[in-house]
Amino acid sequence: MKRRIHSPEQIVKKLALADKVVASGGTVEQACRELGISEATYYKWRKQYGRMKLDQVKQLKGLQKENARLKKLVADLSLDNAIIKEALSGNY
Repeated sequence: MKRRIHSPEQIVKKLALADKVVASGGTVEQACRELGISEATYYKWRKQYGRMKLDQVKQLKGLQKENARLKKLVADLSLDNAIIKEALSGNY
């Protein structure tokens, strides 16, 4: 079976639908069957996204992008700093 990749927005929507099924008296197994996912996937998503709303997921994704960008900047600056220190010490 081909593996599907879901976006965080799709995951939050599917979790909301699963909540509705469970709230109306269904089981988690029934909800997973309707969504086309396994129970393990459901619990993994629930652990990762919890009760997040769609706008919170978008904000999280933006913060993750910014964090990756800042980490890259720090790595570049650290490398530049090490090169300058080595050049100034005369050990080249």
